[in-house]
Amino acid sequence: MSISHAPPDSPGPDISGTSKSEAPAPDASGPASPALQPVVPASARRTRVPRWLRRTTGPLLLLALWHVLSATGVLAAGVLASPGRIAQVGWDLIADGSLPSAMATSLRRVAFGLLFGTVAGTGLALLSGLFRIGEDLVDAPVQMLRTVPFVGLIPLFIIWFGIGETPKTAIITLGVTFPLYLNVYAGIRGVDAQLIEAGESLGLSRWGLVRHVVLPGALPGALTGLRYSLGIAWLALVFAEQVNADAGIGFLMVQARDFLRTDVIVVCLILYAFLGLLADFIVRSLERLLLQWRPTFTGR
Repeated sequence: MSISHAPPDSPGPDISGTSKSEAPAPDASGPASPALQPVVPASARRTRVPRWLRRTTGPLLLLALWHVLSATGVLAAGVLASPGRIAQVGWDLIADGSLPSAMATSLRRVAFGLLFGTVAGTGLALLSGLFRIGEDLVDAPVQMLRTVPFVGLIPLFIIWFGIGETPKTAIITLGVTFPLYLNVYAGIRGVDAQLIEAGESLGLSRWGLVRHVVLPGALPGALTGLRYSLGIAWLALVFAEQVNADAGIGFLMVQARDFLRTDVIVVCLILYAFLGLLADFIVRSLERLLLQWRPTFTGR
């Protein structure tokens, strides 16, 4: 007689002749497992208002406040004309052709100044950022010159270049160069050193490292510098066109100042603001196009 040492709760020997793998499948009519529900962030469950509507809310509220203050007499017409008056004056300036002509002249000056400043600032930044000897020769003079107010150089530019278009373009070029230089230089020197080592281990040449690693890494900083440079370009244009100018938006402002036409001055300021906003929109569109490879936080 044999004694079984199996625990009392263990099942007895299988006498059916079937293995566990051959056990019948559970009844399909049994209770089904609960369906999985995707997790949706709380920000995605909120009702989303179109971004263009949210972005226009602030200017519209400011315009409404301006209209209310003008209608109630808090803002006198001699201090700041009403929005309706500004719109009428702007339409008159467009109808007689003076505003489109002035805008074309100003855009041409900004375009030339931005082109020359971009070439100068980017070239100096590449020379200083990629080569140590370039940094030793270029960075210190640039840092010294950028601390000099470019507006203070207007009399000197007039003595050097006369009163034509050259000093105006030179002022804009100088204002554009330094912000672009600083941001491109910082972008180059901010590239991760481990990426450089990885490129070298893959056998990239010096030009290959610059093309495939350094320049893409510096591109975000370069576009940020371009946005700053565009803002300073319009600021430099305001000063440039108020010095011995015979055309342009600044020339209209000088004439309006002489005749105490605050409405014309406000029209010119609004035009400056819209042109700056348009330039910033173009650069931001370039950022979205050229920086698709870089995922970033876009807010919630």
